[in-house]
Amino acid sequence: MAVDLVEGKLFADGKFRDADNVEPVIEAATEKVLGLGASATRADIDDAVAAARRALPDWRSTPAADRAKALFTLADALEALALHTSELCSRETGAPITYSRQANGFLPAVIFRYYAGLIDTFDIEEFRPSLVGHTLVRREPIGVVGAIVPWNVPQLLAAMKLAPALAAGCTVVLKPAPETALDALAIAEAAEEAGLPPGVLNVIPGGRETGAYLVGHRDIDKVAFTGSTDTGRLIGQTCGQLVRPITLELGGKSAAIILDDAQLGPTIQGLRSVSFGNNGQLCYAGTRILAPRSRYGEFVDALTEMADDLVVGNPLDENVDIGPLVSSRQRERVLNYIEIGKAEGARIVTGGGVPADCRRGWYVAPTVFADVPNSARIARDEIFGPVLTVIPYESDREAIDIANDSEFGLAGSVWSSDEARATQLARAVHTGTIGINMYQPDLGAPFGGIKASGFGRELGPEGLAAYQTTKSIFHAAGAAAAR
Repeated sequence: MAVDLVEGKLFADGKFRDADNVEPVIEAATEKVLGLGASATRADIDDAVAAARRALPDWRSTPAADRAKALFTLADALEALALHTSELCSRETGAPITYSRQANGFLPAVIFRYYAGLIDTFDIEEFRPSLVGHTLVRREPIGVVGAIVPWNVPQLLAAMKLAPALAAGCTVVLKPAPETALDALAIAEAAEEAGLPPGVLNVIPGGRETGAYLVGHRDIDKVAFTGSTDTGRLIGQTCGQLVRPITLELGGKSAAIILDDAQLGPTIQGLRSVSFGNNGQLCYAGTRILAPRSRYGEFVDALTEMADDLVVGNPLDENVDIGPLVSSRQRERVLNYIEIGKAEGARIVTGGGVPADCRRGWYVAPTVFADVPNSARIARDEIFGPVLTVIPYESDREAIDIANDSEFGLAGSVWSSDEARATQLARAVHTGTIGINMYQPDLGAPFGGIKASGFGRELGPEGLAAYQTTKSIFHAAGAAAAR
């Protein structure tokens, strides 16, 4: 089914307007122009930030119940657009439609409803007695937020920033990636449909220069970024100089630790989505598979069979497991890492190139490397494609050491028939999140990384707190209580 496209538009101060600069958005499966995406100029950013600044006083003083009502309405509008946006995201990024319907269609509305419900019951002031009086600890919105999201799961990652920020009373300038400049306008359509006041949410697609200017803008109070570690470091430098708070959700190279008592079938079935979900274009993908040497051959064979069974093809086909990567540049990056793995002496057991029957589109065959030392580049660098490395280990202690021997610490998983044993091992892995016999971020719990995987947390109540600042109002002994 074709989708209607809104091309070459920006959304600022409550209005859609034509962009002065546009760039083609290319469909990943056909390599044809899908539409024209806006590419914001500095003047566009100035206008959007100014609109957010003007809207801030009224929005932050809007009662929480009224903000919650607006977000519930916005969630309904997003849900009504879900089939449209999920298909559009699949065409832009190559995400299989069955995945995109959940991640880009269903879950954004769920996140907005979660934060609408949370802020509606949230106490913004806490009474704390002290030895010499009492203090009111007050939570206030942090201000104007610059939110920068990547192309891999664009609707979901935008919702993870927009919902808590808007719930907290912040106003937002959202900068989507140029590869997903078209689907981002669905969020603006939903905001317009929900009747958000002008300037509360602004959508200005653009590339690196647009993002860099937004990050350093004098009227931005906080930056929330999801993307590569290299870009996150640059944003951290800028915000550090400006003494500006940030949330950075960066790269990963997550370890999936298979213990020697793991059940073969359920483990391999779980790793199918944990490792190959969204064509491997997930920051939390479990692409380092740690298998016990006592069962190493068994698990390598099973992973190979699973990868071979994945259906590669048109992402809009309901039966397809692996679609194309987002761009020619991304495919070349992944293919280059495959060549690096070969040169390092790792053994390819399946995949390793472009599927023979995919002559158009940016496809890479699901690839599994065996006999990989953890020191290999393919075991250390984030490849961001359908490429797994299977690393042998001798003991639980060695598995923990290998998992922790990484600059990243975003996610991970442990697979075992003994949940207590798996949980104990999970406690020893240095990472922000980890799953037992599966991995999936929990919308009600904090998500984020340590080390080179980032700083700060999204989702859960912690995600709301990231867009609030605390103020202590001290009352001396004898003063009238202000509860």
